[in-house]
Amino acid sequence: QVQLVESGGGLVQPGGSLRLSCAASGSIISIFTMAWYRQAPGKARELVASIASGSSTNYADSVKGRFTISRDNAKNTMSLQMNSLEPEDTAVYYCNADAWIARGVTLTRETFWGQGTQVTVSS
Repeated sequence: QVQLVESGGGLVQPGGSLRLSCAASGSIISIFTMAWYRQAPGKARELVASIASGSSTNYADSVKGRFTISRDNAKNTMSLQMNSLEPEDTAVYYCNADAWIARGVTLTRETFWGQGTQVTVSS
């Protein structure tokens, strides 16, 4: 099994910054893509940013130029640096990982989610 644990959420004023972190642990063989999603009240969960094992990145148009995703493949960790935060960025942010894992003697590719961390941007 794999566990994803997020940290770094909180309350920040508009224009401020936060850094989210995600640590993956468990029977991980390798992680392909890691990503951050977010879900605001009453809205569908949406992709914020993703990063492949080779470090290519993808961002939602709404966060381009403000957010930066990074990962450490050796430590199975990922971060999201969020600058120039806006009230519209308020949401629960979820870590996501697409990974090969070991279930006993079997290797399987699965997708995992963290429990989420709240980010609130408000004055």
